[in-house]
Amino acid sequence: MASSSTGSPCNNDEDGENIITQSTSSGPPPPPFEIPIKWPPQGALSIEWVESLAAVFDWSSRHVAPSELPSVLPVSVFDSLAMSASKILHREPNCLEIDVDSNCSVVVVGDVHGQLHDVLNLLQTAGPPSPSRLFVFNGDYVDRGAWGLETFLLLLAWKVLLPHRVFLLRGNHESKFCTAFYGFEQEVMAKYGDQGKHIYRKCLGCFEGLPLASIIAGCVYTAHGGLFRNTESPLSKRSKGKKGRRLVSCSDSKVLRLGSLGELARARRVVLDPPWEGLNLIPGDVLWSDPSTHPGLSPNKERGIGLLWGPDCTEEFLNKNHLKVRNALCMPFSYVRFEFANFSFLTAMLFYFN
Repeated sequence: MASSSTGSPCNNDEDGENIITQSTSSGPPPPPFEIPIKWPPQGALSIEWVESLAAVFDWSSRHVAPSELPSVLPVSVFDSLAMSASKILHREPNCLEIDVDSNCSVVVVGDVHGQLHDVLNLLQTAGPPSPSRLFVFNGDYVDRGAWGLETFLLLLAWKVLLPHRVFLLRGNHESKFCTAFYGFEQEVMAKYGDQGKHIYRKCLGCFEGLPLASIIAGCVYTAHGGLFRNTESPLSKRSKGKKGRRLVSCSDSKVLRLGSLGELARARRVVLDPPWEGLNLIPGDVLWSDPSTHPGLSPNKERGIGLLWGPDCTEEFLNKNHLKVRNALCMPFSYVRFEFANFSFLTAMLFYFN
């Protein structure tokens, strides 16, 4: 009589078919593609592979425990993707000069902070990268959100597939200090356990290679933070130097002046945590500086690193470098589309919660 109990999940089917059906329907749906993900032969990524990676990450973020991510993305596949992307990134200059065809649209994306589903929605809404659509991401791929690793890896995959249509700039969170404090290091350790330190170090290596800024179509300047100081000053009569110039630290210079694109090109960007003082201040300025309504340049005392620059500095920088627009990320809305110089720009800012 126990078999007819009202608490039984079956319907007295002798073969137990109903039990299997009920158990399956109450469990998670199967993955959209075969797992674990496999690295393609000879590392030849295809759009199908990248889209399958996105679909599997979407599925695993909803149905797989974080500690089970290695069963979805093995360490060997991670290593191959990170190495392929790092080689491309480290070859790129500090400031990218991005040429745009007249029939091409440009999507500039602000902070994504581990919001995988927002990134997937953006790629669906704006359309994926293609010969007629390029993306410029302005950094802050990790921290705060729960899927920083998956988000960053998906963008790296797009970069490897279409290196001249996807451009990844560095944000201030692509640093050892921020990722240790705001959650990305802990996320990686929770997902990969004993292999977490290895994964984290490889990600830091990719962060080192991310360019600092870009100039789109010869007229639009984009960077995560913004403008930067001059680190060179004319030599005094008693100083010596082959080219009549010397490097100065912030403490040496009483009057802050705007830096040049030439100085930006020469800056040493492969430093995980930009110095707060000394000779290599430009990366810190580019990543941490903020616009201000007050004219002039001044130290960014609230952050303790970088600068505050006024509207007059923006005008001076654009005029000196023959630019027309500086992309701004501090916007109270999610998408802005504008036409400029025969190009269509879509600026996207994804919302996140601290």
